[in-house]
Amino acid sequence: MAHAATIGIIGIGTMGLPMAQNLQRRGHAPWVCDVDPRALAAADASALRACSSSAELASRSDLVLVVVVDAAQVEEVLFGDQGVLSAQRPRGAATLAVVLCSTIAPGHTEAFGARLGEAGIGCIDAPISGGPVRAAEGALSMMVAAPDEVFAPREALLRQMASQLHRVSDRVGDGARVKLVNNLLAGINLVAGAEALALGSRLGLDPRMLFDVINASSGASWMFRDRMARALEADYAPRARASILTKDVGLAVDMAAQAGIATALGSQALDVFRATVAAGEGDLDDAAVIRTLCPGF
Repeated sequence: MAHAATIGIIGIGTMGLPMAQNLQRRGHAPWVCDVDPRALAAADASALRACSSSAELASRSDLVLVVVVDAAQVEEVLFGDQGVLSAQRPRGAATLAVVLCSTIAPGHTEAFGARLGEAGIGCIDAPISGGPVRAAEGALSMMVAAPDEVFAPREALLRQMASQLHRVSDRVGDGARVKLVNNLLAGINLVAGAEALALGSRLGLDPRMLFDVINASSGASWMFRDRMARALEADYAPRARASILTKDVGLAVDMAAQAGIATALGSQALDVFRATVAAGEGDLDDAAVIRTLCPGF
């Protein structure tokens, strides 16, 4: 099935569009759908086939990837008036499966998976990480939780999008849990790295020198290297919007509270992210958190 499946992607923004372009280069002809005319224009420029609704896309696809921002959007594209569940599938069509790539709360993922299952639609809980460049290369990290009978027939296709495919469990919801644990640490690392660079700058140290020394020393982290490289160039064009990581860290802190785990560092990082958004910089790259800690950076 993996080679013959028709793929649809709902949400062709920062991540969904390069994912579609990657599949296109690999010989697929994915259908795409988005409510944003700018996203549809970008899809048209890439000669991607667009649908007018999630229902139309699901009627044409065997595997539907949902790459929208939050749980409210996921619910709308799945269960709304023109959602996936209202699709009229051709007689004899392959069993439909939905891949939830959005970063949302585990409880929402479980609920969506249950509703899809009741409708006879398979659900693969598969949040993604890696950014638009890796999405375009088919080199995402994907955290997959799904029953074997849903996952196995589609594994080869998913691996065309994710060179790092981690099968975390067969329980829908665990992919969301792993992603939020990861993003909690990513947010902490980003704020810590920004704080260090801001401190060095205020001490009169050359920030580029400091950046090089940290990257070669024990203070290094992937988030520091990736995001502070942008900050040094004052390049805050959004690859990963500050508002998105604010949402993700908030979900992670809430998940931890429900589990009875204190997240002192995560909560402090969340305060910095929220201050960045409150300053009107939520649509900038999340490297902009350094401007909250060191205005004018």
